[in-house]
Parts: sequence; C-alpha cells; structure tokens
Amino acid sequence: MLNSFALVGNPNTGKTSLFNTLTTSYEYVGNWSGVTVEKKIGDLKDGGGQLVDLPGIYSLHPLSRDESVAAQYLMEEKPAALINIVDASQLERNLALSIQLLEYGRPMILGLNMMDVAKSRGIHVDPALLQERLGVPVIPLVARTGKGSTKILDALKDVPEDAPNRLKLDYGIAETAISEIEKLLLSIPGLPDHRWVAIQLLSQNPVILDALSAKLDMEAAKEIVSRCEAELRRTGLSSSLTEWIRAVRSGYIERLCAASVDRSAQKPHNLTERLDAILTHRFLGIPIFLAFLFLLFKVTFDWIGNPLSDWLDGFISGSVSGYINQALDWAGASSFTHALIVDGIVAGVGGVLVFIPQIFILFLIISFIEDSGYMARVSLLMDSLMEAVGLNGKAFIPFIIGFGCNVPAVMSARSIEQPKDRLLTTLLIPLMSCSARLPVYALFAGVFFRSHQALVVLSMYVLGIAMALLLCKVFSSYLLKNESSVFVVELPPYRLPQGRSLMRGTWEKGKGFLRKAGTLILGGSVLIWLLSYSGPGGFGVDMDNSFLAKIGGLMAPLLAPLGFGTWQSGSSLLTGFLAKEIVVSTMNIIYHVPNMEGLQGQIALSFTPLQAFSFMAFVLLYTPCLATVGVIRKETSSWRWTAFSIGYAVILAYLISLIIYQGGRLLGLS
Repeated sequence: MLNSFALVGNPNTGKTSLFNTLTTSYEYVGNWSGVTVEKKIGDLKDGGGQLVDLPGIYSLHPLSRDESVAAQYLMEEKPAALINIVDASQLERNLALSIQLLEYGRPMILGLNMMDVAKSRGIHVDPALLQERLGVPVIPLVARTGKGSTKILDALKDVPEDAPNRLKLDYGIAETAISEIEKLLLSIPGLPDHRWVAIQLLSQNPVILDALSAKLDMEAAKEIVSRCEAELRRTGLSSSLTEWIRAVRSGYIERLCAASVDRSAQKPHNLTERLDAILTHRFLGIPIFLAFLFLLFKVTFDWIGNPLSDWLDGFISGSVSGYINQALDWAGASSFTHALIVDGIVAGVGGVLVFIPQIFILFLIISFIEDSGYMARVSLLMDSLMEAVGLNGKAFIPFIIGFGCNVPAVMSARSIEQPKDRLLTTLLIPLMSCSARLPVYALFAGVFFRSHQALVVLSMYVLGIAMALLLCKVFSSYLLKNESSVFVVELPPYRLPQGRSLMRGTWEKGKGFLRKAGTLILGGSVLIWLLSYSGPGGFGVDMDNSFLAKIGGLMAPLLAPLGFGTWQSGSSLLTGFLAKEIVVSTMNIIYHVPNMEGLQGQIALSFTPLQAFSFMAFVLLYTPCLATVGVIRKETSSWRWTAFSIGYAVILAYLISLIIYQGGRLLGLS
C-alpha cells in the first residue's frame, strides 16, 4: 500500500503550487485564500506515495465546512508524514497551526515557503535554528518556481514511522486535565495520538467532540474540564481552557520567532502597501475595479478576440467543412448521415467553437488578475456593500469565481463560516455571468452593438452582480435572516504571475469548455438536429413543422411580451438548460447557416437591438445549467432549495427582460 502524505498549512501559503510541483496532477492555483475547498489527492512524481492537499486552515479548530475537512482527515486517517507549509514572511501567525500539527505526533516536514517574499521585505528567517528548536526538517522553498521541491521529495524518502523528537509543550495547570483525558481515551481503539486528541478535546474542537461523542464518557470529560477551568479562574490565569492553551502556544511562538527571525532590516513600506493605498481606496477602489473589467472585455472582444474568432470561423466553415463534405461524398454517405454530420454536429459544435479565442483570452486575463493578488482586494472593497445587503466580503470571492464557471464557485462557498451565509451565497452564484454565456453575448453584441461590444458585455456582468445584491437583501431580510459575522480575508502580496502558471491556469479553466464541446454540446447538437429534422410527419420535414418547432412554439406566447416570442427563441432557451453555450448551437442548427457571418445575418433579421438586449438579459438570469443545478443539490442537500434556485431565477429573468423590453418601447427604443 502506498504511503499517504498530508499537505497542510494556512490559506494562501503556496500549498497547491507545491502540490502541482510534487505530483503528476495539476490543481487550480490562485493568489487568494480559499482556493482549495476539499482534499485533493495526487501521486508523487518519484513514485514514493500519494500526496493529499488539504484545504487551507488557520487552526485545527474549524470555522467552516472546508476547514473541517482537514481536522476530520487527521482524526480519521494516519498519514505517513505531514508537510506543513508556512509563509516565511508571516511566520509567527503561521506557526499557530504548526504547533498543533507537531503535537499530532506524526513525522513532519516544515516547508518554509515564500523565502523570496520575506527577503524582499527585509525579513531574515534562520531555518537551521527552527529545525533545532522544533525537531523536524525545515526546508526553505519558493513553491511557485519549484525551488526546494526536490528536497521535500528527498526528505519524504527518509521519513521515520514515528516522530523521533515530538514537540511537547508544558501546559502547566492544564497538564493534569490532559493526563486524565488520556486515561479515558485508552479504551477507544483507532485514535491518533492520545495526548493530541486530549488537547483538542479540551480546546472544544467540534470535529473531535463529534467523533468521540458516542465512544467517550462525555460526562466524565466535562467534569475534568470544569475542575481545570475552576482552578484556572481561582489562580487568575484564565477563564477557560481554550484560552489558556492558546496563550501557552502563543508564548512559545513569540520566544521561537524572537530567536529565529531577524526583522531589523524590514522595510516600513513595500510595493504591496503602496499599491493598496490606491487599489483599495475607499472611493476609488470600486471604479478602478470596474475600469479593469471594461479593459478586460475591450481586449477580449474589440482588440484581440474578434479577429481571431473571425479567422477560426472561416477555418471551420471553410477548410474543415469542405474536408468533411469531401470525405462523406467519397464514403458514399446517405443524405441523412450527411445532414446529421454537417448540419447537426459541425454546425452545432462549430458554432460554439468559434468563440474559443474570446473565452481563452478572458480566462488568461482573469488568471493574471487572480495570480497578481488583486482579487482578494476586490472582496475587501465589496465588504461594506455586501454587509449592507446581508453578507460580508468573503461571499464576493465565490461570486468572482462564478465569472469563470458557476460549478466551482458554488463549491467554493464552503469556505464561508456561517451556514445561512453559505446557503445564501450558493443560491445567488448562478446570477454571476459564467463563461458559458459569453458566446451568446458575443453573438448578439457583435451583431447589434459592435462599436460598443465591450460596454454591452460589461453591462451583463454588472447586471448579474446588481441582481445578486438586490436579491441578497430581500432573501436575508425575509427568507434567510442571517446572524452577524466577522469578515477576515487574507491579503496576499502582489506578485507578477509566471508565464507557465498563467498558461496552465488558463488551460485548466478553458479545457472544461472544450470538454463540454466534445460531450454535452456534441450530444445536444445531435438531439437538437434530430428534433429539427423530424416531426409528426416523419423524417426530413420542413423545419417549421418539426418537433423542435412544436416544442419551441409552446413557449413562444410566454416570451412574446419580452420581445422574442418565436419558436426559434423558445427552443434555444429550452436547450440552454443543458449548457448555456447550446443556445448558440441550437440557433446555428435552426437557421441552417454555413458560418458565423450567416448566423449573424439571420439574427439581424430576427431581432432588433432592444429585443437582443432583452434576450441577453434573459440568458444571463434564467435557470442555472444542469451541472450547476446538480452541484447546488449536492452542496445544500435539499431538493427544496434546488427547486427554489431554479424557480426564482426564471421569475427574475422574466421580470427583468419584461422591464427592459416594455420600458424600452415606452422610451421609443427599438
């Protein structure tokens, strides 16, 4: 059986970067806290075992669902060794977790990461002294460049079965209580180190308490805790065991850092602080963020994306379609097969693939902003606004992730501590404009708003955020009344992202789009074509008499007040439930056009600018895609909340599109 090694550390200390370097896997890396929300497992490159990347935590005492994953893993598993990654520039704060891990009693390697950041700030850390005091290997690292990673792999080869020099702090007056709890634990098989479990129990760790509730004499344990706390109060040391244990650890860490960290050359104001003075300014911060978004869409569409998309469209509709037609003619394919492949698969999938340049450019820029450390500042900027509507700035991080894909965004809501806040965030994330909606925006904005394409697409993103904030206020006031919460966010240092990291991050985001093109969109295109090719009269019927027209026709009267009451629009929106990209695939098949230019011509004949904007708003807001619905069900464990997320979105989309279209008509717009 392969050895299992656990990678543990505070959020944003470089754990996932190191995980990608040490294993054959690749996980998403972001320069903000909360990137990892569940444990990831990968095989070490040298074949020496498996590495488990646990969510970033500040303590083994969990505050949120993702943090409880780490504590539960340590309670239930027995890793061969721990790799604790700490930020060398924030050593004192990071060591609070390290002490708890050293008490766990398993062999451990301390990865002293971000040595380059510490050096740039004038902070000198002595790894040799830390290694001597802590009794474990201390290896300097720069995880994002891979520096020091081979030393980690070498150290794992020589890991002993048990910790040779286990750290054992003297908790003074609490030692008696620890010993008494250890005796109670002797009868319970399969536990980790008894002293560690006893200390965690005395600290009221909920994961440990839950695991022991049915196995331990909890009344006896409570009696031990009460006696010890009474003694602490009598001597004036502390009011609770939890505070006393924390105070003992803090004192040890202070003494350790005083000996091993030299801050005499620390710079009073670094680049991060100077940039924060501007980018997180009380009044300028949000306008700067909106300007960044506008620039992002300007680059994505006007400057780079559209020319590349036009070239790709010409290649698919020209060379690719031509070769496929020749191959089918050579093979003697039937007219049915020919129509299925050319009019169904090539038209449906190709109609979406032409937007690959815009999507990958968007992901590249978003990856750059994330890796630079700016996204964490955005959540800080939004805190006061989020608090006014019933959440805090931490909830804005899943919203931002939702710009890429709603599925991982919903999963990232696990990092929110309070259950009601977490549920509220989960329900609102589908209003964020994910990359799957981008082909729809690009199609309609390219036809009707070509000179203002970036501004129109930006308006869709802003509309999604505005609706989320509005509904957040409504839901938190009447449906999910939230308790007050404290907002704590990790502000990482600004850094210039590495080219390799950007390329891998962009590919990891974009390959999901390509995977859908080869599976869900492909299957959906075949189904849509079959529905358009067949009808009550059999196969090969006129499009207006097809099953697809019949189905879309049922929705047309309902959509008429919104400005797009045609069966073509109804069919496209219905199939868009599978994936929002399929809206474009469906239109490509329905209008039976050879290339994107032809589709744009048909769209120009079927819509007015006002109708197009109303349609885009409806696509933004209506029901989440099938994958998002599935993950909402998984995260909420409730069909009721899942159905609610679908229902409110459809109603909201209808109302907003109705206001846009009917309001525009009253103002004389067309």
